[in-house]
Amino acid sequence: MDSTEQLQYLLVLAACLAVTLPLEFTGAGVYRRPGRLLRALGPPAAAFLLWDIAAIAAGVWSISPDYTLGAMAAPGLPVEEVLFFLVIPLCAVLTFETVRRLPLGEQP
Repeated sequence: MDSTEQLQYLLVLAACLAVTLPLEFTGAGVYRRPGRLLRALGPPAAAFLLWDIAAIAAGVWSISPDYTLGAMAAPGLPVEEVLFFLVIPLCAVLTFETVRRLPLGEQP
């Protein structure tokens, strides 16, 4: 197994962060309000992580060890999967806050 393959999940998450990070400088202010961000991301992340853990334990799905580093946050749940439930919503919030601040243009 190629070590590059094991980095794929982390690299995709890092790319998502890298692409959306500049949006913070458009005035989105997401990183400047960590309490608000935690309240927005925490409950859904917790719910989906519990769902993920239950589905993996039940054999409904699995996460290939070929594309993760092998560090586990819980039985069957790689650290990358935990990061997924934080990084992807964070990127979505950054995008939403940026789009929300765009001028709508002239109204008829």
